[in-house]
This record gives sequence, C-alpha cells and structure tokens, in this order.
Amino acid sequence: MKKRPTVGEVLQAKGVSRRGFLKYCATTASILALPPSMIPRIAAAIESARRPSVIWLSFQECTGCTESLTRSASPTVEGLIFDAISLDYHHTLQAASGDQAEAARHAAMEENHGSYLVLVDGSIPLGNPGYSTIAGISNLDMLKETVEGAAAVVAIGSCAAFGGIPGADPNPTGAVAVDELVTDKPVINVPGCPPIPMVMTAVLTQFLTFGQLPELDKHGRPLAFYGQTIHDRCYRRPFYEQGKFAETFDDEGAKAGWCLYKLGCKGPITYNACATAKWNSGTSFPIEGGHPCLGCSEPAFWDKGGFYNPLSTGKFDSGTKLAGAAAAGVAMGVVAAAAGRRRQDKFTREG
Repeated sequence: MKKRPTVGEVLQAKGVSRRGFLKYCATTASILALPPSMIPRIAAAIESARRPSVIWLSFQECTGCTESLTRSASPTVEGLIFDAISLDYHHTLQAASGDQAEAARHAAMEENHGSYLVLVDGSIPLGNPGYSTIAGISNLDMLKETVEGAAAVVAIGSCAAFGGIPGADPNPTGAVAVDELVTDKPVINVPGCPPIPMVMTAVLTQFLTFGQLPELDKHGRPLAFYGQTIHDRCYRRPFYEQGKFAETFDDEGAKAGWCLYKLGCKGPITYNACATAKWNSGTSFPIEGGHPCLGCSEPAFWDKGGFYNPLSTGKFDSGTKLAGAAAAGVAMGVVAAAAGRRRQDKFTREG
C-alpha cells in the first residue's frame, strides 16, 4: 500500500500559513467546547495524522448533502481539512464509474481495513432490494459489506440519520436510518436537510485528534452542535420574550424582524447550530431570511408538518403541552416587558 501524506504535508503543499492553521485549530477547540490548552494538541494531531480513507455511500437521497459539503466556505482551512481526507469512493464526485468505481471501493476497504470511515447519506430501503441499487447491489448489502471493516460510521443528513423524507408516512420503500442497521460500530448522526458543512469538519477533526467521536446526545448527534435549540440562540428571541410575533409573512411585524413562532417556526424544539454557524460563510440562515425553522434536524420532521403545523396551534405531537408552555412563556414575557416599560416610564417622569 502506498504511503499516504500527512494532513500537515497536504496543508503545507496547499500553501496554508502556520498562523491560519492555528487559527483554525483555535476555532475548532471553541466549537467543540475544549479548553485553550487543547489547541496545541489538536494542531499536533492534525499535522501528523495520515489522510484517513473515507468511503461515501449515497443511498435514497437527493444529493443535497453532497451539494452542501462541496459548497463549504472556500478557500478556508476548514475546506482544506476536508480536502485532506482520502475520499476513495463517492459515486457522485469520483471520476471513475462502473467496474472501476467498485474496484476503488473494494481496494480502499482492503488496504485500510479497520481504520477507514464510512459516510452515508440517504436512507436504506428494506421493502424491496430493487428500490435502490448501485452496480446491481442493493443498498442494504452494500452498507453491510462496506461497514464490516470500518472504524466508524457517520450518517450525513436527516435521511441517513432518521429516515428523512423517504421514510415519511406512508414510507413506501420501508426506508430506515443507518443506526437501525449498524449496531456493532460507532455511529454518529449529523442530521439536517441538508446538514451544516462546518459540523463535518469538526467531527473529522475530533476523530483525527483523539481517535474517537465527539460526545453525542440521545439521538447520536454531536452535542457541540446539537446541544441547544435554535430558539436558544436565535437573534429574534428577544421579540419572543416581548410577545412580538409576525402574524403573516408580509405584515409589519415580519418586516420589523419579529419572532416567527406563530408562523410555524420549530426553533423552540429543534436542536441545531443554524443560528450561530449559519450558512454561506456565516452569512445567514432560514430564520434570518424570514422563513420559519422546519425542524429538519429532528426525527420524523417531515411527518410533523414543518411550519404547516405550528407549535402555537397545539397540532404537533405533544403539541398541546408544548403550545401551553410556550404560551405561558410568551405571557410571562409580555408581563415582564410591560413591567419594564412601567419602570422606565416612572424613571423618566421622576428624572
């Protein structure tokens, strides 16, 4: 097997400065909630790590996850870190096709047995093997064969993590998530429709640095990115606390940037980093663009109706309780805001 260059050698060849590299390591430490003392360790681990072999399997999906990752901010060190992996198989991006493509997958599996990563986007149909095949191989058989010698598996996007749109009612293909089938390997879920590119580079950095996956929540998602709700970090949160809501998409409240809760925003029950990491080099995210959060990083988000079934109506799973709690929160926010205005008026009069 040919010797793979280290990530440090790749970055040096790409012309990345030491300062830029350390800045990336510092940012990564912050994202993963690690102390500053870990920055040198991250830098040393990444520089000396061999480019890990990655096999990317695409099953029942729309290619949106690949589109998201290939549109990560560029040229940045994050992008170069992602480029520095050895992407040995990806039937959308690779030049090879047919027998050559499958030969590349098998070669990567044999040469890197026990150490390669498998990235999967798309759900796996169990209803009929013919629903989705690659090179005449069913998705289920290809997944089992490829995962057998892997070090870990990453489910990219909500289809792979939770079944996604293919698994929505009535689920005609019998679509299931990756972790329902892979039970003997570490599985990390990176949901979203599509997921945020930065999450992938951080997960990769964690694996390169510590040889293990980051801390996960009950749904197998990295806590560093899915540990808080979008609502917790949303810039419109103050309007929620004040009881100021847009009632329609074009009313004065919408134009003033008020909270989109009454328009169906699922931010209060959706765990993701959209409000902080954002999209397009940190430019914006759906709520900032005036659209309610659909809750796409949550299990069964499609069956829960997106913004068509607002939390505020109580028509959402345990929505009555959620809506009641939210209404109470809104009421307290309104009361607190009114009290604040009274105090301010009194201060102004007495001043």
